[in-house]
Amino acid sequence: MPKSIKKTVLAGISFAVLMFGFSFALVPLYRVVCQVTGLNGGVNVSEINSVYANPSLGRMITLQLVTNTNQSLPWEFYPEKNTLKIYTGKEFAVNFYVRNTSNHAMTIQAIPSFAPQVSARYFHKLECFCFRQQTLQAGEFRAMPVVFRVDTKLPEEIHVITLAYTLFDVTTKRKTA
Repeated sequence: MPKSIKKTVLAGISFAVLMFGFSFALVPLYRVVCQVTGLNGGVNVSEINSVYANPSLGRMITLQLVTNTNQSLPWEFYPEKNTLKIYTGKEFAVNFYVRNTSNHAMTIQAIPSFAPQVSARYFHKLECFCFRQQTLQAGEFRAMPVVFRVDTKLPEEIHVITLAYTLFDVTTKRKTA
């Protein structure tokens, strides 16, 4: 067999072995990236262990908060935090902030959605800005609280809940009603 073919075969085998090894290294690298950035609900192992050390706290889960405005609604809308570590069975509160950046008064309605959808059955809002329409004057800024509790009966396979709010402009609907 010519020397150049042996070199190519050896290089191909070496490359295959390296790629095989790299595929196993991806899992721990992915966990580190998720833990550092908070992507995909990455949590610290010590946090998980501390939950099981004290079962009276409930189970720790991650709550991701997402905000949207419908169409070209000229409002700023964002949560106090994008991600929270919470315990099932405990009451929590988080603020959402909104600013009407238009030059006139507007009324909005917030519509919540959940992922996974089944988690909505276990997420109990005690107080929420989504319960009623909100009217803000031009340039007005407001903190809007959500007080909630996640039921301890949340299925064990759910570790991350995403709560998303979308703001809809209902100004014209309110004027005619």
